[in-house]
Amino acid sequence: MKWFFRFVMKLCFWSLLISIGLVLLFKYVPVPVTPLMVIRYFENTEKSNSWEHNWVPIENISKNMQLAVICSEDQKFVTHNGFDIEAIEKAYKYNKEGKRIRGGSTISQQTAKNVFLWPERSWLRKGLEVYFTFLIETLWSKERILEVYLNSIEMGPGIYGAEAASQYWFKKSCANLTALEAAAIVSVLPNPRKYRANPATTYIQNRKTWIVKQMRYYGKLDLNKKK
Repeated sequence: MKWFFRFVMKLCFWSLLISIGLVLLFKYVPVPVTPLMVIRYFENTEKSNSWEHNWVPIENISKNMQLAVICSEDQKFVTHNGFDIEAIEKAYKYNKEGKRIRGGSTISQQTAKNVFLWPERSWLRKGLEVYFTFLIETLWSKERILEVYLNSIEMGPGIYGAEAASQYWFKKSCANLTALEAAAIVSVLPNPRKYRANPATTYIQNRKTWIVKQMRYYGKLDLNKKK
């Protein structure tokens, strides 16, 4: 039993050390690949086009795109510490009623999942998501979290990140996206392999209109200042 206990302790120690090391590394270094990209690659039997992923610094991502994703996914992003308790409670009540599964994840939680974990609904993954969310909220700035999120999230079939999505859907750099174009791309996030940002379906058009309205209500985005 002693050797087993020592093994578990060493495993926990090295897991903790490696996880913190990775979070510190990606505080400064662009994320080259995510677990989801690898999973999607092996799901694609043709392998002709594995994925499109062009990392760009947040300065080269349109403010419209930054604001659109916050207004759509997590309007309390600037003020919370990684978790939106109210949104989690609402999602829990909604799901308990037996309706279609609804998530209550913040942008920070989605970033932690996208970069460090796998896309599976399980208590283990959720627990690790909480852990990594705490780490990135502690060690990264809000600006860095949003930068990594916008460079790693799936935004189309084999399309990852704002730059690749902008080129794919609108044939232009994400630095030049208008509010309507940014909202259109963000509108597909519930199911980026099913929905199209351009040309937009009625469902996407309605979502796009709602997001643009939220962007107007939100006002100026300041990632370095608590609201």
